[in-house]
Amino acid sequence: MKVGIDTFGLDHGKSGLGAYLINLVNHLPENSEFEFELFGHEEDRYVYTSKKAFKFIGIDVQETVHKIKKWHVKKANGFFKKNGYDAVLFIAGSRFIPTKCNVKSIAFVNDVLSAVQSKNHMTFWRRNQAKKGLSASDCIIVPSIFVKKALKQSKVNNPNIQIVHYGIDHSQFFTVDASYLTEVDSIKPFAIKKPYIIYASRRQNEQKKHVELIKAFEIFKQKTHLPHRLVIAGSEGPYTDIVSKAAFESHYGREILIVGYFPHDDFPELYRNSQMTVFPPINEGVGLPVVEAMAAGVPVACSKSGALTEMAGPNALYFDSDNIEEIADCMIKIATDEDLRNKMIQSGLEWSERFSWSKTADDILRILKE
Repeated sequence: MKVGIDTFGLDHGKSGLGAYLINLVNHLPENSEFEFELFGHEEDRYVYTSKKAFKFIGIDVQETVHKIKKWHVKKANGFFKKNGYDAVLFIAGSRFIPTKCNVKSIAFVNDVLSAVQSKNHMTFWRRNQAKKGLSASDCIIVPSIFVKKALKQSKVNNPNIQIVHYGIDHSQFFTVDASYLTEVDSIKPFAIKKPYIIYASRRQNEQKKHVELIKAFEIFKQKTHLPHRLVIAGSEGPYTDIVSKAAFESHYGREILIVGYFPHDDFPELYRNSQMTVFPPINEGVGLPVVEAMAAGVPVACSKSGALTEMAGPNALYFDSDNIEEIADCMIKIATDEDLRNKMIQSGLEWSERFSWSKTADDILRILKE
């Protein structure tokens, strides 16, 4: 079976979807009943295939949403036929997928559809086209029960929606003996003095709850007088100026560090050296960062919304993301209760073993066979 993998819409490997495909490709078999072939912008030729010798076909399409969408509607089926694909995986399935496919199609939807459409300023026509393409696909793969329910609420009429959780690279996300940790976490170009609290998420919109976390951090500092700092990592987005303003105006602004985009390879070190990770977004469809933090031996406090309770299970402290007192209270408990902290670290490590990219790849291969 020859399987095409669509790499359009993945921000050249820098987005969460881009990292997803990199990890997935690294765990797909090279010599099996499946022949995998990737296609997309020419500049992505080596982004997703650095560790596997899968063929890549560069396509000359202008890098705009309109042009990429037009290619999927007008030219994709001819391309699939020419290259002899039996099936195609659409990794950014909520954005780019033909309204009708002439081969078996598997669409990946990794976020709440309404949020994706709003984030990318989709017109009514484009939203309608996306729903048609998803409804007509042979299968939709989602990362959580939360996204599956949200898809149905968005009136995507597809009876075959299957849940495949994201994996974790346990060769990167692991815990180390405390004696190996230094007083300063040096990840170029930053040197972050410990102890610190970490939140890693793109500053995309108010639903990410960066501002609420900053206000909760103020309460945490006022009540505990502990030396903890708040580190906000993640690439810039439309909400960047609002987050920066909130940090600048905070009474504890000097202890809030906004470090911007971090390569995914540096996140394990960033997590491992932190005192805790706090993850407050309310529409998180994947929730992988909370499990990655657990695998690195870090206690987690997170929102009780979205897929986070599903991903973190009974191993995190949960809060209402609109209640800054509640967020601060969870932070205080983790920072001051050593027994609770140790218990959370141990249970989190055990829980994180459930997630691996090998299992994710195996589940996708099973779906392809079916």
